[in-house]
Amino acid sequence: MKKAGILGGGQLGRMLLQEAANYPVETWVMENDPECPAAHLCHHFVKGNIQNFDDVYNFGKQVDVLTIEIESVNVDALEKLESEGVRIFPKPAALRIIKNKIRQKEFYQQYEIPTAAFVTVQNRQELDNHISFLPAAQKLGEGGYDGKGVQLLHGPDELPLAFDAPSVLEKKVEIAKEIAIIIAISSKGDIALYPPVEMVFDPYLNLLDFQISPADIPEKSTWRIEAIALKLAKALNSPGLFAVELFIDQAGDVLVNETAPRVHNSGHHTIEAHSSSQYDMLWRILLDYPLGSTEAIMPSSLVNLIGEKDYTGEVVYEGIEEVLAMEDVYIHLYGKKQTKPGRKMGHVTILGSDRYDLVRKAHQVKRTLKVIS
Repeated sequence: MKKAGILGGGQLGRMLLQEAANYPVETWVMENDPECPAAHLCHHFVKGNIQNFDDVYNFGKQVDVLTIEIESVNVDALEKLESEGVRIFPKPAALRIIKNKIRQKEFYQQYEIPTAAFVTVQNRQELDNHISFLPAAQKLGEGGYDGKGVQLLHGPDELPLAFDAPSVLEKKVEIAKEIAIIIAISSKGDIALYPPVEMVFDPYLNLLDFQISPADIPEKSTWRIEAIALKLAKALNSPGLFAVELFIDQAGDVLVNETAPRVHNSGHHTIEAHSSSQYDMLWRILLDYPLGSTEAIMPSSLVNLIGEKDYTGEVVYEGIEEVLAMEDVYIHLYGKKQTKPGRKMGHVTILGSDRYDLVRKAHQVKRTLKVIS
């Protein structure tokens, strides 16, 4: 039986482990919080820092195959493990590109992958040289996650809000739709694409508000999105699961926003809505099984359960019974004991054939189910 390690023990690791129960695999998780969402679902939990070379290296030596559930891991340790025969998904070389927003944007430029115009800056002072580039989004080179590490700068008066660190300044795009697509690549080079999903964001938290699958876009846009995702994944030259987030601008052009080298929030709906979920698909890749089917069983919408403003402390789910009484609605709680404003605490997937009904139910769930303390 193969030993598989996961670096990071958050909700993505938790859902990956829930799927692991269906496979002949011995699971290991490393995280510095023994109460993390994934801790009690693995066979072996190791307390450690995923950014520390020795912790990652010593953990990785115990397993046959290793994956991540968050990008901020020690890549130097992964490269050493790879040189010693541990199979790592995604490859450390691909992870090194993606985990740094500056390198990621330069990679798109190098491989002629369409993306918004950008400049790189090393500190806040350098932004003074790029006033004419505003309005733009400033993205930290490293350390940003879940909407953190992004600052919109509309004009010079907002420069005091800017990060004083190496970052990308990305020209503001007039967005018509935000789209995500997940692509799976096996070690043999087989490829599977999930249908693109449409994401609606909370403008205040910069977090996913709800999403609809499949995206309501013209067939030509779908082809373009799939072609870009394929080109990007092939350029990364790594097996694994990749979530590509894109913009369709007002002119109908498709631009890559960013890529995640792992299971992703935009793929949670696949647990109920698709033949093979993104988590099932990743296990197939990790264990060298054939890729699963990405066919949708039904259209779906998805709502993130986010900690309500002004509530910090032991979590209470208000309205959970009313939502559980709804038809074709599935609640996933992440097992986090403490809530705070803006914290991801779970998600709800809604299945249905009528798009308007999916949107209506998504809003009903948002109104009904509140994460408080």
